[in-house]
Amino acid sequence: MLLVRHGQSEFNAVYARTRVDPGIPDPKLTDEGRRQAAEAAASLAAHGVTRVLASPYTRAIETAEIIARNLGVGIAIEPLVRERAAFHCDIGTPREALKNRFPALDFAHLDDPWWHDHVALGFEESEAQIHMRGQQFRREAAQLPDRDTVAVVTHWGFIRAVTGIEAKNAEILRLSFV
Repeated sequence: MLLVRHGQSEFNAVYARTRVDPGIPDPKLTDEGRRQAAEAAASLAAHGVTRVLASPYTRAIETAEIIARNLGVGIAIEPLVRERAAFHCDIGTPREALKNRFPALDFAHLDDPWWHDHVALGFEESEAQIHMRGQQFRREAAQLPDRDTVAVVTHWGFIRAVTGIEAKNAEILRLSFV
């Protein structure tokens, strides 16, 4: 299984310069992010990817769409691989709005809200919570018969939780199940 961090988002572009949360919920990709996603797709072509799983955040879905279109494969939404909720960019888009924005994708299996609503709850998702979610994903992914040909478009915090690596935008990492 290959983990792919989404391309640069509007949030990432501002936060990288200022180190201040710019208050952008569920941001879209920037032009640079779309370019990075296309480069990731070109790299993934050599790996025989047969399908893409994507976090329900817009930046991940947009990255997954670019990758899937370039590889001629389908996309499934996987809420377990969402980002750790700590910033405004981690406020998700409700299921109905996602269905309208991305009509070719299935969101019926998502709760509403599907993200850890740290604003409404008053606390961010803990490291222990994202680690447990990462372990749950590993257990479920290990059972997939096609796991070696699946690319998962996810986030910095999730990748760090399951691998210990702080991935750059559009970086591709192999997730081992041994």
